[in-house]
Amino acid sequence: MPMAPLCSVFRRFLKSQGLKYTSERAEILEAIIRRDGLFEAEELLLELRSAGHQVSKATVYRTINLLIQAGLIVQALFDSKQSHYQLIYGKEPRDHMVCMRTGRLVEFESEQLTVLRDRICSDLGWEPVAHRFQIYALSPEGKAAIEGDETARDSGGEDTDGE
Repeated sequence: MPMAPLCSVFRRFLKSQGLKYTSERAEILEAIIRRDGLFEAEELLLELRSAGHQVSKATVYRTINLLIQAGLIVQALFDSKQSHYQLIYGKEPRDHMVCMRTGRLVEFESEQLTVLRDRICSDLGWEPVAHRFQIYALSPEGKAAIEGDETARDSGGEDTDGE
C-alpha cells in the first residue's frame, strides 16, 4: 500500500479536526521531516527561530501534539528532563536501549521484533502500522560508574564511630 505524502496526511487530519494547515504548522512539519532520528521540542523551536521562522513555543508544542494524534510522530520519554519525539510515518521501526545511569541512548533494529509485532497484531486481528520498543538497562559505562561509587563508599566512607 503506497504511503501518502506526510503533508497530505497531516492536512487531512487537521481538516477532520476542523483545523487549518497553517504556514507555521507546515514549517514545523518540514523541520521534523529534515531530521533523522529523535528530537526535542526545544531543539526544534531553536532550529526554526535560527532559520528566521516566527513561531511560538506554544505553536511548536501544539503542532507536535497534533502530529502525535495524526499518527505521524511518537513521543519517546527517555529521561525525566525532556521528552523526545520521532517521525514514524513511512519509516522503518527504530528501537532504543537507554542506560539508566548515564542516559546514553543506543538505537538498534531487530527483524525479530518486527516479526513478533506482526504476529501479535495478526493474532488479535489488528493491522500493524509502527512500533516502539525501549529497553532500560545499564551500559558498561553505567555499570562501571555504579561499581566505582560502591568502591569509593567501601574504601573511605565507612563510619567507625571513632573506634
